Amino acid sequence: MTDRYFTKQTFAFLSALEANNEREWFTSHQQEYEDWVRTPALDFISDMSDEMPAISRHFLAQPKKVGGSLMRVFRDTRFSKDKTPYKTNIGIQFRHEVGKDIHAPGYYLHIAPDECFVGIGLWHPDADALFKIRDAIAQKGDEWVAARDEVTFRKHFMPEGDSLANAPRGFAKDHPLVEDLKRKDFICLAPLSEATVTSKNLRPQVVERFRQAAPYMRFLCQALELRFLS
Repeated sequence: MTDRYFTKQTFAFLSALEANNEREWFTSHQQEYEDWVRTPALDFISDMSDEMPAISRHFLAQPKKVGGSLMRVFRDTRFSKDKTPYKTNIGIQFRHEVGKDIHAPGYYLHIAPDECFVGIGLWHPDADALFKIRDAIAQKGDEWVAARDEVTFRKHFMPEGDSLANAPRGFAKDHPLVEDLKRKDFICLAPLSEATVTSKNLRPQVVERFRQAAPYMRFLCQALELRFLS
């Protein structure tokens, strides 16, 4: 396994890409992208493939240039006013084995000059998955609260994402967990420093954060009838 993956050059490249987000510049700096972004990211994913089974063998670490755990550098600009072609962050996701896209339950690492973090959970679930999670919260409130408020988990992770203004249809407005039922995203983030990302502590700390999220991830998987440990 590799001790270190990303360097100051990684962050320098991402900052330069943000300042020069156009195809001509990227093409002329393709080798820097390979050396400082894609290769270390694939090395990290490869080493995480040995770590993930101890967290859950149902979440995959796939060190492939295309279609694996490393998210593509090209932005989808079809429905965006922002037509800049490239993402200026590194996104690495370890999706559940049944997931086909970023909307499946997963573990995530985000690296950018202005923000680095570990993420876990489910972002923008479809209507069916969202109902199942809300129903599980409504029916198994004690289990949800125990997972959400587990001491070590809450020490490092904070919930993020969008919420409804009112209780979702079919759920009581006065439900004691109505604020959780309003949530449209079930993601939680734990910050990382640039110093950690460029140090030999990156992989051990990411693994530790993933382990600390086990109760939360187990609840989501059970709600969606997905395997977590078994």
